[in-house]
Formats: sequence, C-alpha cells, structure tokens
Amino acid sequence: MIKMILFRKFRVLILMVFLVACTMHIMIDLLPKLEKRATGADSADGGCQCAHHPGGESQDWGKQRARSAAEAGWPNKHTLRILQDFSNEPSSNLTSHSLEKLTATGDRAEAVGRMRPSAGKGEDHKPLIGDASGGRTFPIHGVSRLAALFEHPLYKVDLPPLTDDDTLFNVNTDIRFYPRSAENQGWHNEAGNEEEEEFSPTGEVTAESYPNWLRFHIGINRYELYSRHSPVLDALLKDLVTQKITSVAMKSGGTQLKLIMTFQNYGQALFKPMKQTREQETPPDFFYFSDFERHNAEIAAFHLDRILDFRRVPPVAGRLVNMTREIRDVTRDKKLWRTFFISPANNVCFYGECSYYCSTEHALCGKPDQIEGSLAAFLPDLNLAKRKTWRNPWRRSYHKRKKAEWEVDPDYCDEVKQTPPYDHGTRLLDIMDMTIFDFLMGNMDRHHYETFEKFGNDTFIIHLDNGRGFGKHSHDELSILVPLSQCCRVKKSTYLRLQLLGKEEYQLSSLMEESLLRDRLSPILIQPHLQAMDRRLRLVVQVLAGCIEKEGYVNVVEEDLVGDTSNHRRPGHR
Repeated sequence: MIKMILFRKFRVLILMVFLVACTMHIMIDLLPKLEKRATGADSADGGCQCAHHPGGESQDWGKQRARSAAEAGWPNKHTLRILQDFSNEPSSNLTSHSLEKLTATGDRAEAVGRMRPSAGKGEDHKPLIGDASGGRTFPIHGVSRLAALFEHPLYKVDLPPLTDDDTLFNVNTDIRFYPRSAENQGWHNEAGNEEEEEFSPTGEVTAESYPNWLRFHIGINRYELYSRHSPVLDALLKDLVTQKITSVAMKSGGTQLKLIMTFQNYGQALFKPMKQTREQETPPDFFYFSDFERHNAEIAAFHLDRILDFRRVPPVAGRLVNMTREIRDVTRDKKLWRTFFISPANNVCFYGECSYYCSTEHALCGKPDQIEGSLAAFLPDLNLAKRKTWRNPWRRSYHKRKKAEWEVDPDYCDEVKQTPPYDHGTRLLDIMDMTIFDFLMGNMDRHHYETFEKFGNDTFIIHLDNGRGFGKHSHDELSILVPLSQCCRVKKSTYLRLQLLGKEEYQLSSLMEESLLRDRLSPILIQPHLQAMDRRLRLVVQVLAGCIEKEGYVNVVEEDLVGDTSNHRRPGHR
C-alpha cells in the first residue's frame, strides 16, 4: 500500500516537472517577440537618437545579441538551442564556400528581376572619394602630376577596334535587367529622381542605368579591365565605400581570413581586414609564404597598376567597417558569427575560419568595433565569364630549403619561350609586365595568374591577390626580377612609361602619393615605401639597359604601340 502511494507521488512529481519545463520553453519562445514589441514601444515613445557605443554594448553582450536579433531576424534567443546543436545538423556540412555560392547566386538571380535602391539616405552626407585629399594636390604647371601624366601621349594610345569577340559580354543578349517588372520598383538613379532614368523604346532599362558594378563588368574587354578615363571607375570606387552592406560570408581557400561582402545594389566585394599597421615591416627572418597579407597593399597595388597603365587589377578602395553592425549583425554564416568575442581591452574581435592565422591568438580586433580593410570589386561570376588559372612559370618553391628550377637554371627562359602559350602572342611580355609590377611592390607571392577563357591566349593577365606587397621598404628582393633579366624582353609601351616615371616631373612616388590621397583611408603608404618604389624603378631600368647593351634594342624592346597586338613578332624571335 505504501509503495503504491509513493509511486503515485512520484508520477505526480514527474508530471509537475514536465509542466514546468513546457512553461519555460513557451516563455523562451515568446520572449523575443515581447522584447521586440517593447523595443518598438520605447522607440516610439522616447524617439531616442542615441549614438552607437560598442563599449557600452560589450557590458551586456547577451542583451545586444537579443536586440540585434529583433532587428536582423538572426540570430536571436530562440535560436540559441539551434546554434548549440548546429554541429549535429546535416546542413552543417555546408562550407563557407557553399554558403557563399548559395547566397550570391540567390541575390544575383533576384537582382535580374527585382532591384532595390542603390544607396541608403544615411550615406548621403559622406564626401566623395576625390574629396578625401582635402584639396591637396601636387602642382606641375598649375595642374596635378597625375592629371598631367594621364594627358601624356603614352596614356592616350587607342585600342584596336572592338568586335563582339573582344568584349566579355554582349549587352543586347548577355545582360538584361527588368527592374520595372519586379514587385519592388525601387531601382533609382544617382539623384533619386525616378523620372530621369533612361529607358529604351521597348521599355527596358538602358546600360547607363545599370548599377556601377554591372557597368564595370560590361566594360571588360580583351585588352583591359576598364578604360583609362571610364566614369564608371570613380563611381564604383565610391560604391565600395558608401554602399550599405547587406550580408557577409567567409571566403573559402587561402591561408588568411577574407570576407565576401554583398551590398544593397547586389554588388559584391572581397574584404581583407587590417592585420598590421602601415609602419610594420616584414621581419627579415620571415619566409615570403608566411607573411601577413596587408589591406593597404591591395589598395596601393590598384593605384600602381593604374599609373603603369596596365589596368589589370580590379578596383579596390579602403573602408572603415563597423564590425558589429556591418559584419556580425548581417552575417548568416554561423561559423563566422560564433567567433566574435569581447577582448580584455573591451574591443569587439573575431577570427573566422581559415588554413592559418584564424584563432584567438590572431583575432582581428576593432577600436572598439571599427576596423580598416580593403574592398576589391568582384569580377563577373564564373558561371557567366569563366576564367582560366595558369601556373606562373617563375613560381617559387614555397619550401624552406628547396629552390625552384628557374633559380638554378640560367637558361630557364629559353625553355619557357618554347612552351605554349609563351611561344607566341604577348603572354611572355605580359609576364614581364607582371614581374615589373611585383618588383615595384616587393611582392614575392605570385604563384598563379588568371585570364578570361573567352579571349583564349590573346588577352591580358589579371593581377589578383596583391596583399603580400609593400612588406619591406629597406630591402629590394632582386630575385623577383630574374624573369626580366633571363628573358630580356619588354613591351615598348612599358619601357617608355618606365622611363617617363623616372623623370622628376612624373616621379613615381609623387604620383602614387597623390593618387592614394583619393582613398578614404589615406595615407595608405608611409614615405619609406614610396621612396623604395623610386629606387626599385631605377633598378628595373638598369636591368633593361643591361639587356639592351648585351642583345640590342630591337631584340629586347617589343613594338606594341602600332598595329594589332596579335601581329607582333614571336617572343622567341631574335
């Protein structure tokens, strides 16, 4: 009898525990909605226009996480249990690359049918990129050095006439946007005046009203990523700095953390955060493959490439990013979101996931939640414009003790010149351009390069991934110049521009300093790095002078300023 009574009491106890547990779960589910309603009521009553204080937010990390959840929709307290069990879900097998492809594909596909306003009103107060210099210029006869350079005849050489085969996209068939047919008809021009948009007689949006990232893609051709005086370039650089960031995901691959940022106008850019100050040099005992990537090197590389008139680096701009509002609160990459924390110095930090340098010891910390970074505009999606990856013939061994073949074989270039695609066309000469470009930056990390498949082998090399440049200013790595000294070949246009940039009125360091003043994060390079470029430029000219003395001008300098570039002499010709 006693046993029966105890058994009944035990059953009642179990039932009560179950009811309490159910009640707690219901309260947890309702709490975010109540908080959101309370937040809305507070904002309606008080109309608080308080500034954002990351330090204050770090005092109550849990409250901020719930508050951001009510605004962004993910993550919130309701999803904490999901986050805790995320590693056991089948979808956790998705890599960041898979997530990036899914979100990018979805956003771009949606962009074809429905476009949103290209910029928020909150960004209207920001000055233009060109105003960042504060009016500072480097006068030469009343105009800036940079303006005078771009007016030089060497920078006005016309391209051959472009055919459909020479353009990456045919606007009439490959690119079409129908924003008016979408539910959200919010695709406005820069001034926000809907009536001033240009439409074709058929009612379709004209190419001039496309977003700047798309206009940049349309402008790519066989010879260049963008034209010398393209108005799209400055507009795209402005977008990289001012466009609202709507989503963030980690980019797969590579040794260091990189983020893919998507903007309100559906453009995308690769974000490399600041890891070192401008004054920090690469230690002399560091191997080239173990150095940190520098965000300011990416920015400076774009400006150097433009001054050399290569135009093979995608547009890059510096931006000060709020790690809380513009990364943590907008990312749907759970692996990235989990790595955020507050440092002992009360700064917001995160480290993400990558092969190396992604741990709490190498965390990226803001001040208190602001961080510098470079934003490089994306090239067209690989599904629309395939690119081919090539192994650099002068690739380094990436080994602590072994040397590459070109480092021990003085006749290595003769073998390269007999190997396609270096046995004809301008590919070998483009490698020499890339060699000069890398030497001026001190970049030893050029293991591969890419070209657009549509153009075959008769096209330019894309200068991607320049983050390991500008690491040393007190040392010149002469081994970078080995391809030039072995092959003794250079384009005439490149040769003449190098000589021009060595003159006092067109001094390379002064041109770079003036050009970099246009970036929001100016100064980008310290004076020793600028001075090192002048010194390295003289070394390049000396190497070419030695080649000309040994083999003769006509056998070293390849004519490329007249006629079709495809009709040049074979690189192996002497």
